[in-house]
Amino acid sequence: MSTRPTRRVVLTTGLAVAASSLVSGCAMGGAGGTGARDISGEEDGEADKVSGKIAVWSWDVAAKAMKRLARTFEQQHPGTTVDIVDIGYDNAYDKITVGLRGGSGLADVLTVEGSHMPRYTGNFPSGFYDMTSLGGRYGGEFDRAAWRTVTGKGGAVFALPWDIGPCALYYRTDHFRAAGVDPKSLLTWDDYVRAGVRIKEVTGRKLLIMDSTDAGILPMLLQQQGQSYFKGGRVAVDTPEAVRALTLMKTLHDKGLVDYEKGWDGLVTGIKEGKATTTPTAAWWSGTLTDEMPELSGRFQVVPLPGFTADAIRTSNIGGSTLCVPAQSKNPRLAWAFIQFLLTGKANQVSMLKREGLFPAYLPALDDPYLSVKQEYFGGQATLDVFARLARNILPVENNKDDAKATDIMISAVNGVMLRGKDPRAVLNSAARQLATATGRERAK
Repeated sequence: MSTRPTRRVVLTTGLAVAASSLVSGCAMGGAGGTGARDISGEEDGEADKVSGKIAVWSWDVAAKAMKRLARTFEQQHPGTTVDIVDIGYDNAYDKITVGLRGGSGLADVLTVEGSHMPRYTGNFPSGFYDMTSLGGRYGGEFDRAAWRTVTGKGGAVFALPWDIGPCALYYRTDHFRAAGVDPKSLLTWDDYVRAGVRIKEVTGRKLLIMDSTDAGILPMLLQQQGQSYFKGGRVAVDTPEAVRALTLMKTLHDKGLVDYEKGWDGLVTGIKEGKATTTPTAAWWSGTLTDEMPELSGRFQVVPLPGFTADAIRTSNIGGSTLCVPAQSKNPRLAWAFIQFLLTGKANQVSMLKREGLFPAYLPALDDPYLSVKQEYFGGQATLDVFARLARNILPVENNKDDAKATDIMISAVNGVMLRGKDPRAVLNSAARQLATATGRERAK
């Protein structure tokens, strides 16, 4: 797997909150009428009749993948031109938000991170074409958590999922071996903490790296338990699940098992230098290891995340993106045909995994023999197969237009607990009050 994680996936961990907060402040509205317009007149077989030109906005490896496959699409559909524009991640959400506010200037197809799609459809309910009549039939073929991010009220479909970030626990085999810890014994987070204490005693290594400028592993731990910051439209940051998650994080800190580094570069450098022995994160981290740390080949493997109980869900999701058609598109039928071509075929999805490291949200692709290939870097382990099996168990959670406000409040809450020793339950209770006031939402009971 050759992917290099970019801010495209890092954003969902809280390292690029500024861009997301842009969305939270948007007024309702956007191009189109009072509701999203349907892409009509497209039936099976009619995709061959499309013509004309579309522009597609994306960035980094996602843009690279589409540029490669767009040539094949054009060959299969003479008279079409697909212009892939790499707008860069730093400017992507500024440009999308400005275009939705102004009702003009957007490309025909937009790349939007899965966690961001509900923010946009919530703030700009008429800003996107409704794909339900064309894309709804594919719902059962995509990861159910990713599908949740592209659907709205009444099951309306506003995008198709592209890639996902199923989570597992990367670990240093040499550190575990030195401490006499069996990675397969890490069934629960309590097991994980005990192993961390043992590894630190023997090797001096801490267990994991966190960034004090974000919410750390909290969103991952919440999704593992089937929730996000909201549940049923209500504020859910002080639920028993949230208290359980933040209490675990405080325990890791109190036992001296957390190394704090700043930002993405700090994480990469810290792992490269061996400051921490595990990284609970997504499949795309494999690309960072192979690209940035080739000298550590043979020293990493993966196991499922520990669970809060031995029989609990042992994965989560970090990252992933979708493709949608803004209501401004002058050629929505061609835009849909390209999205359909790119995302609803096993061959293209596996190709993007092999070439660009984009882990498919499209479930049929996970059965491809490529995912069972043993990888030399990981000591002969078929790591992609581990992630493929876990991907089917990712729990859907609720994202909405107020996620950015919640993220800001929760970063402060996490820092209060981790860096200033505050009580998790009290801090989360305060955060829930703040978020309810900021959004006008009721608190979950």
